[in-house]
Amino acid sequence: MNILKSVGRAALAAIFVQSGIDAVRSPAGRAQMVEQAGLPEPRLLTQINGGVMAGAGTLMALGLAPRSMALALLGSLVPTTIVGHDFWNAQGAERQQQLTHFFKNVAMMGALLLVVTDRD
Repeated sequence: MNILKSVGRAALAAIFVQSGIDAVRSPAGRAQMVEQAGLPEPRLLTQINGGVMAGAGTLMALGLAPRSMALALLGSLVPTTIVGHDFWNAQGAERQQQLTHFFKNVAMMGALLLVVTDRD
């Protein structure tokens, strides 16, 4: 296995593992955004999403089913990005900050797609 791919997947996975653990342990702030988006059971949804991120991120970092785990992370990241970084509802400096985070997540989606389509 290519060492650079392994290191790259682990580096990409790190943010998901850290964020996922945080969402499971302390869901309140994220759950509030989920509630504002009108979704049911915001605390539970936040913790499930966090669990997916932590679990899939860990497995991807370890090289266990990396393509499937990247797909799971991608599925988790799309709603996270829409709910958590809704720059279209923000004003001023907050809008710019959310826009930056939105496109950071889009970049991570691109990296996950590269892992999903990797055949080596």
